[in-house]
Amino acid sequence: MILALKPGIIYGPVNSRRLGRSLGVNLSPSGYKLCSFNCVYCHYGWTRRLSLSFDTFRDDLPTRLEVEAAVEEALKPGLEFDYITFSGNGEPTLHPDFPKLVDDVVALRKLYRPKVKLGLLSNSTGLIHKSVRDVIPKMDFPMFKLDAGTEATYLAINRPAPGIGFNDIVDSLASLSNIIIQTVLIDGDPCNVAEAELDAYFDLLTRIKPREVHIYSIDRPVPKTEISLVSPERLEAIAEKGRKKTGIPIIAFYPR
Repeated sequence: MILALKPGIIYGPVNSRRLGRSLGVNLSPSGYKLCSFNCVYCHYGWTRRLSLSFDTFRDDLPTRLEVEAAVEEALKPGLEFDYITFSGNGEPTLHPDFPKLVDDVVALRKLYRPKVKLGLLSNSTGLIHKSVRDVIPKMDFPMFKLDAGTEATYLAINRPAPGIGFNDIVDSLASLSNIIIQTVLIDGDPCNVAEAELDAYFDLLTRIKPREVHIYSIDRPVPKTEISLVSPERLEAIAEKGRKKTGIPIIAFYPR
């Protein structure tokens, strides 16, 4: 069954394979999926509103004051968590107030929970905006999607909204430092684990120079049934090949 959308701004804490106990912050609408991608593997199903500009949907987005109040309440004593993570039902960095929201949460964290870290799960499309790129260094764990080594595979897997060029995303990622790349690997139709595709992907990683790369496959129901998971053994083999080719730490995640 496709997962239900998050009903509000704050959710969790959830147990994350990478972040420990993570308190999620959802900057997207709760009634429908708004995103700049329509990924074939998304566990929230197909994107009902596909757009690179969220200004048109501002009335459906949580306001800056609403987010600030919700995060402040969650940071008060009672809940235990290791990370505050911008994620949710769609792409958080496309919220029109995202840079200001980051500053708000950084200030609240300093006031209430200075040891809690700040994370981001992003599909990378918001990086076309300089204001978004400028706040990324304030994140302890900024994770950005890169699911393809070529434009054709990017279009087939991520199915982006008009106006989002693959090369623009790669250029934006390469302009940042100390980031983490996360990649969903899938087999079937479409597929991003063919040898030529992986070689192109490793070449992009060498250019982007992330501090580490996380690869994993699907482990929940997906909207496109023609795709299939990549086995843990194959994930480990791909990670090993990538480490040798790029010199970058590449970690395979899968249910243990």
